[in-house]
Amino acid sequence: MTNPDTKAERWREAKARCRLTDETVKMAKEMGLNPLSLIKNIPNKSQLWKEPVED
Repeated sequence: MTNPDTKAERWREAKARCRLTDETVKMAKEMGLNPLSLIKNIPNKSQLWKEPVED
């Protein structure tokens, strides 16, 4: 089981790297997403077909 501080730190990192608002982070948590999956889906410059995480 993960430490609550580690989990909160991962959410802070995902919020910063994905440029999410507090409201979108809350929605992601309600949908059952985890911060690592959000970070993993950040589009690269060569992946023009990918939408930004917030969209």
